[in-house]
Amino acid sequence: MADNKTQTTEMAIEDYLATIEDPQRRQDCTSLVSIMAEITNEPPVLWGTSIVGFGTYHYKYESGREGDFMITGFASRARDISIYLMASTDAQANLLAKLGKHKMGRACLTIKRLSDIDLTVLRELITQSVGEMKRRYPDSP
Repeated sequence: MADNKTQTTEMAIEDYLATIEDPQRRQDCTSLVSIMAEITNEPPVLWGTSIVGFGTYHYKYESGREGDFMITGFASRARDISIYLMASTDAQANLLAKLGKHKMGRACLTIKRLSDIDLTVLRELITQSVGEMKRRYPDSP
């Protein structure tokens, strides 16, 4: 079975952040590093070329496919910032209604800038997602 396409790398997070050309986006991503490191109590690790991840969990599907992935993280994209909230819960919808300007996919919260959202609500969304992932995958590192 093939390995996951997105793997951890050795690139320093500071080096990755330095590649973000827009100064406001770079500052927002630097702030997200601090927020997520505080919530997860994990250091940031670059996954692939552009995802900053925190913590890991091990999954195994019924098909036999298994691997490791980050518990939460974010990526600076061409037009926005993607924040990965891996575990959706019923409480998440209530928080999203209070968040501010965003789009939410299955596990990806998309924002333009941190100033568009309520950071207290974002912290709670990340905290709940991380807690749920740890509940679902208690044997992960």
